[in-house]
Amino acid sequence: MSLSVALAAHGGADVLQLREADVPPPGPGEVRVRQGAVGVNFVDIYHRQGLYPVPGLPAVPGVEGAGAIEALGPGVEGLHVGQRVAYAGLPIGGYAEVRNMPAGRLIPLPATVGTATAAAAMLRGITVHMLLHRVFPVGPGITVLVQAAAGGVGLVLTQWAKSLGALVIGTVGSEDKAEIALEHGLDHAILYRRQDFVAEARRLTGGKGVDVAYDGIGGETLLRTLDAVAPFGTIASIGQASGSLPAIDVADLGPRRSLALARPSVFAYAADPASYREAASDLFDMIEDGLRITVGAEFPLAEAAAAHRALEAGQTTGSILLRP
Repeated sequence: MSLSVALAAHGGADVLQLREADVPPPGPGEVRVRQGAVGVNFVDIYHRQGLYPVPGLPAVPGVEGAGAIEALGPGVEGLHVGQRVAYAGLPIGGYAEVRNMPAGRLIPLPATVGTATAAAAMLRGITVHMLLHRVFPVGPGITVLVQAAAGGVGLVLTQWAKSLGALVIGTVGSEDKAEIALEHGLDHAILYRRQDFVAEARRLTGGKGVDVAYDGIGGETLLRTLDAVAPFGTIASIGQASGSLPAIDVADLGPRRSLALARPSVFAYAADPASYREAASDLFDMIEDGLRITVGAEFPLAEAAAAHRALEAGQTTGSILLRP
């Protein structure tokens, strides 16, 4: 028997219910993993709310975790029982003590990367790799704006962009979050509750605007971000923590602003085996070179609802983990 957290209906955090069920032996091409830590992400909230579809109900959310292999299904090669592995992406099912999943989704962990670190870093790290290398190549002389710079993605994005030579401006919601983001290499913190982030971004770039902006908030924030970007720059919309995405007319992008708008999916990126493995390998190299993976809070698996509430309320910094 294994404990998991499932949602039988869409709604608020209270729809997440602890349950006990048998986990069948892994099928052909599958591996059974006993999880040591599971990452909590905004996409889990979107699945819970019904904003993003799930295959059916009841459904176990969760798209990121790490643990040790317990059993191999027929035809699995290159992995062994007891091996530590991590994963990010679909299929969902991470909020569980034990789960079966396709062997091709599992990435062996180097000895230098801890299980909890991997669970906190995989989805965020692959997202950041996609943003910095595929969506808009970032390097020396590039100026970036990171919305929610003290969040899980924000802290990784800030450090990785800095390592590539970029100047990084970020928005934060409090002095404490500003301090954390600055400790992770942020060049300039904008307290968006007190300061106009568009005016500040332009002031910090001599009136020009940033070269690329990353927004996971959506709503009015995404619309206003258009004005913080320099002509021929790019905005990457990577989430909707506000609960909505605005309708953006092509005329909002140009010709006056001359902007490019990207709506990239980390799941599409991770679905490509070559991109997935390259991003994970680069992430582990970055961690070994000093990339800090901050875990802002940990909850027992049974308290997944509390973890969702904390994330929705903006009460945490860095990553949130569930401990099966």
